[in-house]
Amino acid sequence: MSDLAAIKAEARKAAFARRKLAHEGARGGRAGVLSSFLAGYRGAPLAGYMPIRTEISPLPAMEEAAAHGPVCVPVIQGPDLPLRFSRWEPGCALKPGPFGAMIPAVDDFIRPEIVIVPLVAFDRHGGRLGYGGGFYDRTLEQLRAQGPVLAVGFAYAAQEADALPLEPTDQPLDIIITEQGVLDV
Repeated sequence: MSDLAAIKAEARKAAFARRKLAHEGARGGRAGVLSSFLAGYRGAPLAGYMPIRTEISPLPAMEEAAAHGPVCVPVIQGPDLPLRFSRWEPGCALKPGPFGAMIPAVDDFIRPEIVIVPLVAFDRHGGRLGYGGGFYDRTLEQLRAQGPVLAVGFAYAAQEADALPLEPTDQPLDIIITEQGVLDV
């Protein structure tokens, strides 16, 4: 393991512990700030995600957004490949996907203009520490090469870090939303 990989692994471990505590202490209304933010983008194709483990859930905001325009969720195509996004609607049929996240049972791929990005940790400069697979970095790079896309980090405020071990391939977030508010980066 390289020095940077070891540093990232240690940062992830600390961030997972902070996220777990925040998740255990959370009491409803966590997606309210996200819903309010997304109201300004009604109708734009939106990618959310199906939360796993202790991730903050964007589902209430996704359900609200689905009443106004297309919503999709990420589908892993394979190692070292960018994600694709399949249309999702509240109550649609789902099946298990890689890493335990549910995905739509029927593939209907669309290109999102707004991507709600799950994360392990973030900093005030738009830095994001993910799970280490590079899926969102590859995906955001590809989407940005095709046209405008807004990368919205969604996390508990407790997931903030002063600094993160980042690499040149790490794609920055455009904005970060926590249960406490919107952070411009």
